[in-house]
Amino acid sequence: MTRKLTGLSRRYQAALQNHLKQGSQTSRKPAQRLGRHGMKLRLETLDLARIHEHALITLVLPSYSSGIRDAMIRRAGTFFAEAVAPIEETHRTALEANVRLNQMVEVLHRRSADLADSNLQLKQEIALRKAVEESLRNSEQHYGKLLEQSHHLQEQLRHLSRQLLLAQEEERKRISRELHDEIAQTLTGINVRLAALKTEATHNTKGLQSKISSAQRMVEKSVDIVHRFARELRPTVLDDLGLIPALHSFVKGFSKQTRVHVGLTVYAAVEQLDSVKRTVLYRVAQEALTNVARHAHASQVDLRIQKLPGTVCLTIQDNGKSFQVERVLLARKNKRLGLLGMRERVEMVGGSFSVESASGKGTTIRAQIPFTNGKGT
Repeated sequence: MTRKLTGLSRRYQAALQNHLKQGSQTSRKPAQRLGRHGMKLRLETLDLARIHEHALITLVLPSYSSGIRDAMIRRAGTFFAEAVAPIEETHRTALEANVRLNQMVEVLHRRSADLADSNLQLKQEIALRKAVEESLRNSEQHYGKLLEQSHHLQEQLRHLSRQLLLAQEEERKRISRELHDEIAQTLTGINVRLAALKTEATHNTKGLQSKISSAQRMVEKSVDIVHRFARELRPTVLDDLGLIPALHSFVKGFSKQTRVHVGLTVYAAVEQLDSVKRTVLYRVAQEALTNVARHAHASQVDLRIQKLPGTVCLTIQDNGKSFQVERVLLARKNKRLGLLGMRERVEMVGGSFSVESASGKGTTIRAQIPFTNGKGT
């Protein structure tokens, strides 16, 4: 590399000397060729300036007087300007390219940042879409279950309606049969006795008092039967005296009829419930004890009404046989209308109803009914 610079320096000195001798007619091409050659040698402007300075010291300073020397230096400067022009042009082009490169890098940085933001937004959108899809799948499963439950409830309601109609018809048949078999026959017997008394009274009064007493007993029996029907349909004591006396009366009659001992525990504030809710509690207790008599074969029942925060809780627990609660409640041909009826009554007044039954522990029915306007707290 040093040898090449030495050769370039000699050529530069010769070309400069020729330029100074020829004057204004000198061609600029030799200077430009030297500049391009220096550019190939990867010379910088400072390198060429040193070569030019060495040539001036060698050619101009010793050879010319001080008056001519300045003019020669200016002419030599023109030569140097032409020689350095290709290098400067390359530098200028490189600077411009560097500026453009920096601009492109800046644009690339901005585009990279925009792409990163877009990528982040895309990831967030993908995550959101996945979450939405998962939510939709969960909602679809949830609503599918709700639809299945709705269909099942509709089927239960249809079955309940049919069972209610059948139960209503059976109750009418029973009342009609008992009215015909007991009350109608008793009243017919009373009418026959009265007719006989009327006939006998005109001829013979012997034994009249005994026959009148017999007729009176028949009338009393008919009255008792009518009262029993009335109590079964709607106990007047529930409306006249309240829930607690009505339950005491029913439990007493139930124990006497079934030989099942019933323990009754009630707190007095339950009477603050409105009539509809007191009726619900009475009917649930009535139906639960009726089921005990029909199915449980129990010897002991514990009936409690207790106070809970904001609610009244009715619990009927027996020591009889257990059964599969879900199977009974969900069965399409449910024979135990009482369970469905109890649940419907409790839910009708905003309460909750549950049944638990386990082998060796009997069955527990629980109904919770809210107080109105916070009473009973």
